[in-house]
Amino acid sequence: MAEVNVYYDAAGRTLTVWFGRPQAEYVCEETGQEMVLMKDRKGRIIGFERLNYPDKPAQPVRVAFEAVPLPA
Repeated sequence: MAEVNVYYDAAGRTLTVWFGRPQAEYVCEETGQEMVLMKDRKGRIIGFERLNYPDKPAQPVRVAFEAVPLPA
């Protein structure tokens, strides 16, 4: 089973989600919408970080994930 790790930094106001190994991070890419994508050496997204995440969200945060098989 795949593992997803979620980290919330109240002081830095960031929400970081990893669905790959953080140690595999090779490059980060800002999307321009207060989001940063973390990628591995092959360019696959292995996590993301939401900047300026609110201290107290108005409602629960829902996150949906879809598993997609990778080509061999």
